[in-house]
Amino acid sequence: MKLKNVLIVVKDIEKSRQFYKDLFGLDLVLDNNGNMILTEGLVLQDEKIWKNFLGKEIVQQNNACELYFEEENIEAFIEKLEQSYPSVQYVNKLITHSWGQKVTRFYDLDGNLIEVGTPM
Repeated sequence: MKLKNVLIVVKDIEKSRQFYKDLFGLDLVLDNNGNMILTEGLVLQDEKIWKNFLGKEIVQQNNACELYFEEENIEAFIEKLEQSYPSVQYVNKLITHSWGQKVTRFYDLDGNLIEVGTPM
């Protein structure tokens, strides 16, 4: 068995697709009417579909998980993030851990937590 995808719930699937394309270079693999599979296995699902399927409310910014990306030139990434999405909400701006890794954490357009760190 192997993990195939990670699904996140989004309010505006087109805006979210563009967000992940702009910042992380993820391209559309399949558009299945409210479900989009992007490269690297990220799936965006329209919030209405998810709510209907679960019968429960969506809890944004629940801080229960995060998407983790690595970027060698993290300073350039943060500059691109702030230019492209100036209203992004940070959990922490650029910090350096005691082991030397630089990281930043922020929420995507729908409150999904993202961490970007330098490779270890």
